[in-house]
Amino acid sequence: MTDSRRRRGLAAASALLGGVLVLSACSGSEADGDSGGGTTSQAKADEAAAEKSSEAQIKITPGDGSDNASINNAAKVTVAKGTLTDVTMKTADGQAVPGEISADKKSWAPSGQLERATTYRISAVAADSEGRKAHENASFTTVSPANSFIGNFTPEDGSTVGVGMPVSINFDKAITNKAAVQKGVTVTSSSGQEVVGHWFSANRLDFRPEEYWKGGSKVTLKLSLDGVEGADGVYGVQQKTVSFTIGRNQVSVVDAQTKQMKVMRDGKVVKTIPISAGSPENKTYEGQMVISEKFKETRMNGATVGFTDDDGEGEYDIKDVPHAMRLSTSGTFIHGNYWGAKSIFGSVNTSHGCVGLSDTKGANDPNTAAAWFYNNSLIGDVVVVKNTGDKTIAPDNGLNGWNMDWATWKQGSAV
Repeated sequence: MTDSRRRRGLAAASALLGGVLVLSACSGSEADGDSGGGTTSQAKADEAAAEKSSEAQIKITPGDGSDNASINNAAKVTVAKGTLTDVTMKTADGQAVPGEISADKKSWAPSGQLERATTYRISAVAADSEGRKAHENASFTTVSPANSFIGNFTPEDGSTVGVGMPVSINFDKAITNKAAVQKGVTVTSSSGQEVVGHWFSANRLDFRPEEYWKGGSKVTLKLSLDGVEGADGVYGVQQKTVSFTIGRNQVSVVDAQTKQMKVMRDGKVVKTIPISAGSPENKTYEGQMVISEKFKETRMNGATVGFTDDDGEGEYDIKDVPHAMRLSTSGTFIHGNYWGAKSIFGSVNTSHGCVGLSDTKGANDPNTAAAWFYNNSLIGDVVVVKNTGDKTIAPDNGLNGWNMDWATWKQGSAV
């Protein structure tokens, strides 16, 4: 091929290539014009993506990253525009937490109470009406013991107690917002008696009616303290209802002067028992006392209540005191006595402040006075002690708020 023919061929090819390039450029220009610079294509892509996404909207509470969450009501999963298909909840170390999806598949909650100061992770899956799935995950931490309070209460759920048994709650943290906490506690009786709370301290709240509970009535304690701020940054965690039954009306009257105890039911004397109360040097408190504990046998050491010899040892240390029933926190009991002569009961007061009844060693003789009284007494029964010459027991020394008149009791309420 000559140079002139080669040059003509290259020129033609160049012209053809240029035409193609121009045509391609024109085609590109028209396409850009149709899409508005590419926005229409993006909108169509977004629309297509949206059409493929589930409409189901999952909500997990507490929110992701929450702390100080409730151990009762915090954890919950709900869904709108869909139904839940799967929910899993685990602790940070992988321990599964049981839970249930509701019958309508619109919500999920754990089956039981959560642990304090624990991190939990929830993963949820839901589907919309077309079966398209949505996913949601969250992690939260429950309230720590340092930032929460609980109330230890008596009597126990389902128990049967005497007519003098108050509801007594001892909080493990000092309560400064007493009104808020007391509003979260309700005590009601089937008898219809008015029940009022009284704060003995920042940690203790008792409830009682003006007079002893009506025999046979049912008392209900409801704690709605979950999330209640009892002090700055300290929240309640309890949410529960308990109930107990009031048994027959038994009130026993100890007369230190006659040295006899009359056991009365519904106001009638059913038994008279000789006793030995506190000696003149160690008088027994006077007043209305409630049996708070019962022990078939227990140890009593004088050193624990301030009765010591010169060597610092207890003036007495009896390891098997039979049929002992506590009347005060400070150590007043009504109990069996096997070490004293039988002749002292009903004739002389010899104890260090307790009320003694005739008994035998081992607490296995049902025929003794102490055994009879023990077997016929309930926690919550009242023992009234009089004519000892000592002062009236303090209302907060044991469950003995009955020694406070009703007007003064009501003044101790925060609501």
